[in-house]
Amino acid sequence: MYRKQWIVTQEWHDVLFLHWPVSPDDLREHIPPELELDLYNGRAWIGLVSFEVKENRPRFFPLTLGFRSYLQLNVRTYVTYKGRVGVHFFNLLANNSLIVKLTKLGNFLPYRYAEISMMWGKNTCTFHSTSKDRKNVTETLVTTFQPIPSPIESNQFDQWLTERYHLWTKTKDHLFRIDISHSPWILKNVTAMINENTMASFIKSDYRVNQPIAHYSKMKKAKMFLPVKEDSGETEV
Repeated sequence: MYRKQWIVTQEWHDVLFLHWPVSPDDLREHIPPELELDLYNGRAWIGLVSFEVKENRPRFFPLTLGFRSYLQLNVRTYVTYKGRVGVHFFNLLANNSLIVKLTKLGNFLPYRYAEISMMWGKNTCTFHSTSKDRKNVTETLVTTFQPIPSPIESNQFDQWLTERYHLWTKTKDHLFRIDISHSPWILKNVTAMINENTMASFIKSDYRVNQPIAHYSKMKKAKMFLPVKEDSGETEV
């Protein structure tokens, strides 16, 4: 599947998946027209995925203090393109301003700086993210969660939500795909309390009135590959 060499490796720690069903009509105008929403039982899904990045390193570079670790919150939905299934990110929020500046150099991925904290008690973690969107609207997520120790046997829906190995982004009128490689997720159930959620404020309906479907994973090591320009074949950029 991955004949090319990876360009970045990372570890993702204390990964919390929060998912809500939304109407496809709420999302279609916010994804590139080349992509189709990937629906489950006729519903689109909005995902908020929080974690700590560790051991972040470009290929052939040593670990660098300013790049090595940071907190991140992804705002995403699920899409398909020519038979492949994957992810479209609305926002990638990080609390490392250097990482955000570097990723925005080519306006390639929708990274944005956010004030993010992750604080653990004995068995419970509180994750807090606050940022402003392009219209200067404040978006906040505050959640307190407690993982349940034993792994679960993932069902088809769990895998549909989490096992995603391609992402698409559009810049300069071109659609690009980035492939991601990692082992299958080892998921755990988790009790999650949403204390505040104003994320994805562009969604017209209030998806937040429902409790999310929540999963947790302790750690995953991943590799990312060179972007592929989709509308002109398998051309690396």
